[in-house]
Amino acid sequence: MCKLFKIILITGIFALGGCKTQTKETPQQTEFKTETPFVWEGANVYFLLTDRFNNGDTTNDLNFERDQETAVLRDFKGGDIKGITAKIEEGYFDKLGINALWFTPVVEQIHGAVDEGTGNTYAYHGYWAKDWTALDPNFGTFAALEELVQTAHDHGIRIVMDVVLNHTGPVTEKDPFWGENWARQQPQCTYESYESTVACTLVANLPDIKTDSEEEVEIPAFLAEKWQKEGRFKQEMEELNTFFSSSGLKKTPTNYLVKWLTDYVRELGIDAYRVDTAKHVNEGAWSVLKQQAAVAFADWKKANAAKVLDDNDFFMLGEVYNYSIDGGREFNFGEVAVDYYAHGFDDLINFQFKYDAQGDYETLFAKYDSILHSSLKGKSVLNYATSHDDGDPFDKNREKPYETGTKLLLTPGLSQVYYGDETARNLSIAGTEGDATLRSFMNWDAIDATATRNILEHWQKLGSFRKNHPAIGAGRHKMITQQPYVFHRSFLKDNYTDDVLVGLDLPKGEKTLKTATVFPEGTKLRDTYSGAETVVKDQKITLNTPNTLVLLEKI
Repeated sequence: MCKLFKIILITGIFALGGCKTQTKETPQQTEFKTETPFVWEGANVYFLLTDRFNNGDTTNDLNFERDQETAVLRDFKGGDIKGITAKIEEGYFDKLGINALWFTPVVEQIHGAVDEGTGNTYAYHGYWAKDWTALDPNFGTFAALEELVQTAHDHGIRIVMDVVLNHTGPVTEKDPFWGENWARQQPQCTYESYESTVACTLVANLPDIKTDSEEEVEIPAFLAEKWQKEGRFKQEMEELNTFFSSSGLKKTPTNYLVKWLTDYVRELGIDAYRVDTAKHVNEGAWSVLKQQAAVAFADWKKANAAKVLDDNDFFMLGEVYNYSIDGGREFNFGEVAVDYYAHGFDDLINFQFKYDAQGDYETLFAKYDSILHSSLKGKSVLNYATSHDDGDPFDKNREKPYETGTKLLLTPGLSQVYYGDETARNLSIAGTEGDATLRSFMNWDAIDATATRNILEHWQKLGSFRKNHPAIGAGRHKMITQQPYVFHRSFLKDNYTDDVLVGLDLPKGEKTLKTATVFPEGTKLRDTYSGAETVVKDQKITLNTPNTLVLLEKI
């Protein structure tokens, strides 16, 4: 429960959020929440590859005879669900200011290896599903996943489940094709139009689920056989019949996957989806997925009232490859533009950030503030500097980790910290082909080095400030002074208000900043970056710190 305090507002006295003049001076009581709410639009999201983060259980490192030799960084390395949970319990994400955790898919992957032109590869990345109803033993068990979700929630961290609806895993000797009524094996996408982006396979031998199909289908024979061997065929079929009966949905390929994906929400209380390859799927499928996920989330909340974190709705963010915040609500295919926000998405990954971040702070911040509070009002974008399949990140050589953290974590919108951003993990691994170079194991062994520790502390301080102040990601931006560069962020929702001042590129040592009318005379402020405190006097504050930035909040 949020703590509350009461103040008396007398007509004519300014209160946070403003008040209208009344004809009578009638005292009125207003309650202001003092506990920081979780706001998706300002979330600090940590994205990791499950197999490359932390090995919490060495007994599950090899399964399904996945022992063929592979190209560099294209085999399983041991990271798992228990490893993630261990780092949550350790407080790693708490210190980093993370309040949402996104990890790559953990459903059962194909058993065989595939060479797509970059060397022999196993499905360590999680995007080659074989069975959406089971977890891959390399990643862990359902009980382990349940523990992860509950542990994260205990730490105030929301779970973002990475979902794939576009394709099955590749076909191998161990992994049969799902059948022509379920998926297509050709044509291969040419990306020249809407049709050649959606009704096709992303690459060769990556069967494309027919998300545009209204034909009712039965489950593939190999899947039925698999469930029978595992002793759960009857249960799975009964659950499917119940789902289709209660939802009123047809037994199309899309709706089977919707059922299987939303089961994790209904059973575990998953808070959000990150949707893979969103523009390669008939957009109507996403509307169905969001609707059913919302139903599942409501069911979980009803059944687990004591575990509910807040009244936030189910959240869905999408990877519409090459979507830019500049496009507002639409992604343009050329002959047609699609508004994915109108099809269940609350947020899209912003592929433009790494380019905008090349410029100055004010141009970046003011641009994002303007768009997010106009054409994207009520929606948002997820900004990233580095990711798992972007070969041209903001700082490929890790030469400016401090600037990366400052710009990413202070820009309006959601922030995505890719594992190792905060420790300058090497992105240029000798002998790798393609995106494997972006996916080395987390560099835990480097954290004790002074240089790495200093970088990590920078990200921790900025991340914690963002987490504690929704104004950073979800509030309104206003520059106070250009030289030195000082800005104000303000956030108001219901009865909660949040105001902060930030100064960047400041002189080391003594510094004086104008506060304008953001904080009243005599307000005590803390610079959370250094821990120093000061008091507003004549609409200014003075600090003496060894840093070139200040993150000011009311004490």
